[in-house]
Amino acid sequence: VPAAWQRPYLNVFKHFRVEEWKRSAKEGDVAALTDARLKGTVYRIRGSVPASNYLQLPRTGTQSLGLTGRYLYLLFRPMPRKHFVVHLDVATEESQVVRISFSTLFKEFKSTATWLQFPFLCGAAKGSMRDGAVRRDLVGAAPADVRWTCLVLDLHSILSLYVSRRYSHLKSVKLCSNLLVKNLCTSDLVFDPGVSFSEARQADLACRGVAPMPREMAFPVPKGEKWHDLYDYIRFPSEGSKLPYDSIQKSCPGPAAVSEDPVRQLPQPVTLTKAVRDRLSLIHQITSPKAVSTPR
Repeated sequence: VPAAWQRPYLNVFKHFRVEEWKRSAKEGDVAALTDARLKGTVYRIRGSVPASNYLQLPRTGTQSLGLTGRYLYLLFRPMPRKHFVVHLDVATEESQVVRISFSTLFKEFKSTATWLQFPFLCGAAKGSMRDGAVRRDLVGAAPADVRWTCLVLDLHSILSLYVSRRYSHLKSVKLCSNLLVKNLCTSDLVFDPGVSFSEARQADLACRGVAPMPREMAFPVPKGEKWHDLYDYIRFPSEGSKLPYDSIQKSCPGPAAVSEDPVRQLPQPVTLTKAVRDRLSLIHQITSPKAVSTPR
């Protein structure tokens, strides 16, 4: 259960005062810029070597963010025709640290008991991932028309599905080149940026754990436009997913209309090929602790 100061969500950059660089660290080419489209400050992290150009929270490896929210929201845009890397260190209830990394540099999913590496596929079109395997022509640098993205990582489910561990808290975040980042947020709520506050009230989404994106975390939407026509929304693992799968990508070009069922807007899981299922099963046999009880 998150501490009171983390409810209903925590604006990470604001809370840790990233712009002061006292509780966070930067290395290499990291700069704060005003983004005309988003009408606010974003952080640009660039450089040919991701390990040498990054923004890190907290400042040192001996500290911990201690953020217990189930979902991590990353509001970012990969730089066109470039690669990026993101590392998250999360703690389990057994006090083990597991690193979750995702990058356009990774060509395939790799897993150990303490490190999960997911390929990140930018701009996957509808139907391009029918069999769930990583398509070779989608692996690689971000396309020229890559969009601002709201990435929602279900840290509880990732640990449960991939390493059979129970999530405790987020220890640290390391955002490596080449990225533009607006903000980070943690919460136990599912925020749907395509739903307005009035629509959320009408559909009584609160009882289902779904809420509109907090205003200070939202991307601007000009009047008459729709959020999902302008930006990408990726939830990983997708709602209802029982089997883990091997890449992070947008699984559909846009959700159904809000009036039908806002909850169904969330991306649906892709189907795994037997080869991928067999590989993941083998990984689980090798890496899963023998005496861990079934995750909640």
